[in-house]
Amino acid sequence: MKKDLFLGLDCSTQSLTALILDLANGEILLTKSVNFGKDLPQYNSPSGYLQNANPQVVHADPLMWIDALDLLFTQLKSEIDFSAIKGISGSGQQHASVYLNKNFLDLKCDSKKSLVENYRNCFSRKTAPIWMDTSTTKQCKEMADALGGSKVFSERTGSAVIERFSGSQIRKFWQENEASYNNTARIHLCSSFLCSVLCGKDAAIDFGDGAGMNMLNLQTLSFDEEIMKAIAPDLKSKMPECKASTEIAGNISDYFVEKYNFKKEVLINLFTGDNPSSLVGVGAMTAGNATISLGTSDTFFASMPSAKTDPHMYGHVFGNPAGGFMSLICFRNGSLAREALKNSLELDWEFFDNTAFLNSPVANDENVMIPFISDEITPRVNSDAFTLNGTQEFQEYKNKAQLVRALIEGQFMNMRLRGLWMGVSPKLIILTGGASKSQGIAKVIADIFNAKVVRLTTSNSAALGAAMRAANAVGHIDWKILTEKFCKTDSSLDVNPDASAHEKYLALSEKFTKVLNEKYFS
Repeated sequence: MKKDLFLGLDCSTQSLTALILDLANGEILLTKSVNFGKDLPQYNSPSGYLQNANPQVVHADPLMWIDALDLLFTQLKSEIDFSAIKGISGSGQQHASVYLNKNFLDLKCDSKKSLVENYRNCFSRKTAPIWMDTSTTKQCKEMADALGGSKVFSERTGSAVIERFSGSQIRKFWQENEASYNNTARIHLCSSFLCSVLCGKDAAIDFGDGAGMNMLNLQTLSFDEEIMKAIAPDLKSKMPECKASTEIAGNISDYFVEKYNFKKEVLINLFTGDNPSSLVGVGAMTAGNATISLGTSDTFFASMPSAKTDPHMYGHVFGNPAGGFMSLICFRNGSLAREALKNSLELDWEFFDNTAFLNSPVANDENVMIPFISDEITPRVNSDAFTLNGTQEFQEYKNKAQLVRALIEGQFMNMRLRGLWMGVSPKLIILTGGASKSQGIAKVIADIFNAKVVRLTTSNSAALGAAMRAANAVGHIDWKILTEKFCKTDSSLDVNPDASAHEKYLALSEKFTKVLNEKYFS
């Protein structure tokens, strides 16, 4: 039987994933997921959240998350000996907030019952607003006005006041349901709630996820009392402690010992948010590395030795589980923009990902595209069509290869420009997400950032990061060893930058900035 196993859990929008590391053999022993919509249809959440007549209101049922935990462990029990697990950590979708009454603080779980049966009467609010909820614009303005502007929040907490973040969601709950708010004994994040369930007691919120609440002061690493007063009355008494990501929450609850045969000695490391956990899972938690994730939205994140905030208030600063901080910028026009151009030009993915770049020159004969098919958040502009060289008439340009290149060059010139505030010049960029397979896109990124681009051989970076965090905090395994063992890259896909191409992109970026400013900011 394999020993020294470490379990990582990730509760994302659509699923709960378990990933188990075998330290002795340096391998990922097992990965398994429960899909909320498919495996738990009784929660009426086909995409992981409840349907609402108001599209700005996006909530999930926290009972679904713990039901998934029971189901996942039940499935794993036939595949793995839980007595070999030494430590557990996890991550949860950032910003999701859970509201619990005093029953939660006193609960002793009965292993003869399900988690749902045990926790059913512990909620002061039956649903949890998640990261997709944008219904708190009014509350954001009120919070900003109370402290003299959103910039104050950015300087103190690392982010401007944002609808999706937990602070404005808490304020809205207090305003709309004061009695239930007053009945709330504890407000947790998705991550700290699940950590509390695993260890059977009230767990702390870690710095990484706490920074996604618009409440954590980055200088004191504690919840800011002035901000809490601007959100809701008596909020301080309802919040858990905030601690470093390396802290141990406690031993595993007797519920899991009795029901699934975990050893009592299993230690639970504090859970964190999915973005800080992914920073670890891709091996970018040390200086010099950055990650670009190409998804529905694109994200650019990297470690930071000290908290430096974005003066333009586009970027975010979270805690780095390995120590220090991390920066993150999100771009709404990611894969959706790429797919929109592909479809409008009636292209296949082979042409879009590779052929287009072979049939068009670097810097694209100075043609630049503002790559926003819909409203963008970085920078904040309203858009409904791509712009080529300052006009909307990009469809009249007949060279499809150059149009594809213009879009991709525009996306990543914009990304580099918006990330200059970070003060980091990565020498290595880890490329992840669906579009990372494109050699053409990878080459453009390498040349724009003047950095080597690599691709990982493993996915599930948040779950992998959670398991690595457990191995570090519980097993005391050095980060360098963990990164070498589990964050492996496929060297056959490495892309190196070209210095002359980088110089062309620096010049083209000036034109890109001029066109962008003339169209949206003049």
